[in-house]
Amino acid sequence: MIIAIDGPAAAGKGTIALKLAKHYGLNHLDTGLLYRAIGRLMTEQGLDVDNAAEAGAVARKLKAKDLNHPDLRGREAGELASRIAVHPEVRAALVDFQRNFARTPPGAVLDGRDIGTAICPEADVKIFVTASPEVRARRRTDELNAKGRDVPYERILAEILERDERDSHRSAAPLRQADDAVRLDTTALDAEAAFAAAIEIVDAGHE
Repeated sequence: MIIAIDGPAAAGKGTIALKLAKHYGLNHLDTGLLYRAIGRLMTEQGLDVDNAAEAGAVARKLKAKDLNHPDLRGREAGELASRIAVHPEVRAALVDFQRNFARTPPGAVLDGRDIGTAICPEADVKIFVTASPEVRARRRTDELNAKGRDVPYERILAEILERDERDSHRSAAPLRQADDAVRLDTTALDAEAAFAAAIEIVDAGHE
């Protein structure tokens, strides 16, 4: 079984995807880590993340171990990932990596921006997880504050709106809801309620 989870930043898709994978005994891949890892590698090597050719070259050499760096979950890595993801060369280099992962038994849950539309259009179940920008910004701000980082809400909201604009209007596999995806709005849901709603969607779609 392949489950595709797409949606904008801080909507809760990563948490939902991880819990679904554990619930159904499937593998899990946060595809955003691929782009974050490329951004980190390019920065370490002093390369320009806005250079499509250089980014594509790094993507073609990406190894699974590159996804384990602790800094990849940070806000800065997320911003780099959004800039990396606009390059068609990068996306082409990572397609096989993601598809091979999805097709490895017993199946997988992949979360990202273009899983249901570009990477695994044949997925058994597709869920588009979203929430209002204000709620997503508040979640991200609270998360950072809990880690001891005093980042103003207004700054996070501006960054989320900018990232939504960039992800939705890029030429290569833009963020959008697949025609056959079920929309899950988590604006008014906590993590457990969102997970329960996702299980209902999967069970209904894979009967």
